[in-house]
Amino acid sequence: MARSGSDLILTSQIPLGDVVDRTADWLHYWAEKTPDNIFLSERCDTGWRDVTFKQALDAVRAIATSLAARNMGPDTLIVILSGNTINHALLSFGAQYAGVPTVPLAEQYSLIPDAHGRLVYVLDKVRPTMAYTEDAGLFASALGLPQLAGVEIVATRTDGAPGAVTSFDSLLDGDPRQDADSLLAKTGPDTVAKILFTSGSSSDPKGVLTTQRMMCANQSQMASVLPFLKDRAPRVCDWLPWNHVFGGSHNTNMMLAHGGTLVIDDGKPTKKLFERTIRNIIARPGTLSFNVPVGFSMLVHEMETNIALREAYFGNLDLIFYAGASLPQDVWSRLEDMAIEVRGRLPLMISSWGMTETAPATVMVHEPIGRSGVIGVPLPGTEIKLSPDAEMRCELRVKGPNVMPGYFKDQAKTAEAFDDTGFLITGDAVRFVAADDPNRGLAFDGRVSEDFKLLTGTWVQAGKLRLDALDALRGLVQDVMICGHDRDAIGLFIFPRPDQLHGNNTSEGAVIDPTLQAAIENRLRDLARVATGSAKRISRAIILAEPPSLKDSEITDKGSLNPRKIMTRRADLLERLYDNEDPALIRV
Repeated sequence: MARSGSDLILTSQIPLGDVVDRTADWLHYWAEKTPDNIFLSERCDTGWRDVTFKQALDAVRAIATSLAARNMGPDTLIVILSGNTINHALLSFGAQYAGVPTVPLAEQYSLIPDAHGRLVYVLDKVRPTMAYTEDAGLFASALGLPQLAGVEIVATRTDGAPGAVTSFDSLLDGDPRQDADSLLAKTGPDTVAKILFTSGSSSDPKGVLTTQRMMCANQSQMASVLPFLKDRAPRVCDWLPWNHVFGGSHNTNMMLAHGGTLVIDDGKPTKKLFERTIRNIIARPGTLSFNVPVGFSMLVHEMETNIALREAYFGNLDLIFYAGASLPQDVWSRLEDMAIEVRGRLPLMISSWGMTETAPATVMVHEPIGRSGVIGVPLPGTEIKLSPDAEMRCELRVKGPNVMPGYFKDQAKTAEAFDDTGFLITGDAVRFVAADDPNRGLAFDGRVSEDFKLLTGTWVQAGKLRLDALDALRGLVQDVMICGHDRDAIGLFIFPRPDQLHGNNTSEGAVIDPTLQAAIENRLRDLARVATGSAKRISRAIILAEPPSLKDSEITDKGSLNPRKIMTRRADLLERLYDNEDPALIRV
């Protein structure tokens, strides 16, 4: 740790290993060394479809020449509308081979009519040359949007397309007039591989220019601190969506970089689809497990009684990795207990910090710590700048080869993203786990950009307070939003659980439910008793009748709230929150 004025600069003492120039270098290496090992696997009508490294390389080179035959290059983008599949992966790597950027998008943008506004926003921004979907019939309403008029539509299943459609299989035929080796030679570390749109939790989504250097450096950074990745080929059974950097870059490239197998899980941690995840893990479990906390919570609950799942999941497991939020300690402890029961030893249980703009991992735990909540220390090759306040809460800024060059077609936002010394301004806050020992690592401490001042000038750490409120109101609410900017007190917008509503008494967008209001008031009073000042005391709340609207961008594709959109759209309810005479108000 060093000092730069009042700032602290953290770096890793572990050297960064070699970094390849492009993802295709990994594919060539493993196609030669282990040509028959399975790289990609997914369920199909006849059981499982498996693609070896040699088969993947052949397909990728063919796709690259098919794209080149269409005169596609760095300025002709491919939007991918559907979710994780083998063909999605082959198209993505084929495009990278030819230097054609892809833009993977959340499926709900296309499948939910109310979310078409977000799809239109991205399409207007990127103006694609090609659009891919697994099933043209299922995605017909999106494919029929005027923004896709004149765009070549490619689909694996072409039936039901609203217009002309190209079969994905035809891309696999390749074009003998194009030289794949020459196409690859034109790409390098600064080639844009894909454009990943941020979730838009605090503003409109921004397109992160994701280069080959970012992705390749990030895998080397992680391998430098997780050397067991090189000891044997890893395997994951993974559902995390590829339009997000966690699943699409972190996990997918980790399998490619280390000659591993990516089993595409067609389930996810929802009531409707979790059965598929259970079936897939039992059939093809991983040596590494990546998930968000809700996914691990559902796994633990199921494994309490499903012995087959428990034995399959832990039987060969080296790593449990969570991200997206803090893992509840009771879930962490139960995972440890089950691992000991099944295997007699613990896998490494860790977390990390990163964002779309950092490809993503920048800070990572890489030793046993025994508890949740720690995000770790800087990865090799990164610089972390911390600006501490009087309470040693630090704003986090980063530099490194895994940091983006900027946002797609947005010079203003790019300029705003970096400070005058070239550090990326993340908007996140951290604290030292132990103030006297930086080697103990950092803990996440909310979003600086979510913080606001009360009318008194007192700062409110909204992110942390929201988590406290969610914990206090567990079982009663689906989500909450902290309010109070330039007000004299902190208030709460509450999105209730439908099963907690009694009757249907609403008042112009607010719920009047004496039973639920009383229960919330009692919980908030308990929370207020331990508050140490006005900046930590929620004094009022209002229950909202309408859930957050995807159509109106009140909720992101990650499921998180967009406070700015909610405040704007529900300005009248914000005023009612601070009206002491309003019958819907809960006062604490």
